[in-house]
Amino acid sequence: MKRIEQLQQEAIALLQKLISTPSLSGEEDQTAAHIKAWLESHGVVCKQEKNNVYAINKHEDPNKPYLLLNSHHDTVHANSGYTRNPHDATIEDGKLYGLGSNDAGGALVCLLATFVYFYEHENMAYNLVVAATAEEETSGPNGLNNLLKTLPPIDTAIVGEPTQMHLAIAEKGLVVFDATISGTASHAAHPNEDNPIYKAGKVIDWFKEFEFDRVSDSLGPVKLTVTQINAGKQHNAVPADVKLVLDVRVNDKYTNEEICELMQQAPCEVKARSLRLGSSSIPIDHALVQAGIAAGRNTYGSPTLSDQAVLTCNSLKLGPGDSLRSHTANEFIFVKELEEAIPLYISILKQAL
Repeated sequence: MKRIEQLQQEAIALLQKLISTPSLSGEEDQTAAHIKAWLESHGVVCKQEKNNVYAINKHEDPNKPYLLLNSHHDTVHANSGYTRNPHDATIEDGKLYGLGSNDAGGALVCLLATFVYFYEHENMAYNLVVAATAEEETSGPNGLNNLLKTLPPIDTAIVGEPTQMHLAIAEKGLVVFDATISGTASHAAHPNEDNPIYKAGKVIDWFKEFEFDRVSDSLGPVKLTVTQINAGKQHNAVPADVKLVLDVRVNDKYTNEEICELMQQAPCEVKARSLRLGSSSIPIDHALVQAGIAAGRNTYGSPTLSDQAVLTCNSLKLGPGDSLRSHTANEFIFVKELEEAIPLYISILKQAL
C-alpha cells in the first residue's frame, strides 16, 4: 500500500506536469496521456475513451455498487490579466501557480492519489471507479456525459471541484433559453406601431419580476438572469425581432422540464437550448456526508455548475481549492490544501468502503 506522504508528493508533481501541458476543452490528449501513464506507474490497469481516462479497483465485484471519483483535466483559456506564464507550474510562498491548478487540477490529482491508495483493497462495500474526464468547461459532448455510457452503472459519486474541502451536497442545474420578441420590420422614416425594440423593455421587466415559488433549503430560489440582447443591423431600419438569452439556475425543487413549461408563460417566444444539465444532490444522512461532517466539514448548496449536472445518482461535490479563484488571472492553489485533501478524502471514503 502506498504511504499517504508519498502519494501527496507524487500528486503535487503530477499537478505540475498537468499545468505545464496545455489542455483546453477538446484538446486534452496530452494531459490524458500523462494521467494514464501516472496511474499505470502505480500498477493501475486503466482505459481511455477519447480523452477520458478511467479505472476500476483491482478486486472489482460486479455484484456491489459503484462509487465514482471524478474530476476534469480540461481548462478554460487563460484570461488577459495573467502576469505569469499560465503553464509555468511554480511554487512560491506555499502557492502552486498555473492554469487549472485550482479548477480543477488540485481536486483531480488528489482523487487520483486517493484511488491509488484504495486500488488493491479487498472486501470493500463499493467498487471504486476513478475518471479523469474532458470537456467539462464547455459541457462538451465527449466528456463525462459520454463516458457514462461505457462505465458500469454508478450508484454514488464524488465530483472533485474547488470547495475548500467542504461538502457541496447540492448543486444548481442550468437551462439556457433563447427568447424572441417579434415585431414588424420597417424603414425608420415610416410610422411603426409594432417596433420590437419598444416591446423589449416590458418583456425584460417580466423576466426580472418573474418568481419561482419553490425555494430549496440548500440551494435557495431558482435564479433567472437576462444575459444577452441583440437587435438591429443598421440605423435606418427597424428590425423584425429582438433576441434575448436567459440563464436559469435551477434548484432541486424543479426539473428542467418544469422550468421550460413555466417559461412558456413569457410574453414572447422562448425555447430551451438543452434540458440535460439538471440539479443534483445527496441526502444529508448519506454515509459520505456524515463522515465529512464528523471530520469537521460544513455542508452547503453550490450555485456553480460542474459535471454533477450529467449524473443521475447521489453525488457530492468536494475538493481542495476555492471556487473564487477559478478562471482568474494567476490562478493558484495552496500546496497545504493539496496535502490536506488526500488524507481527508481517504478518511471520508473509509466510512463508506
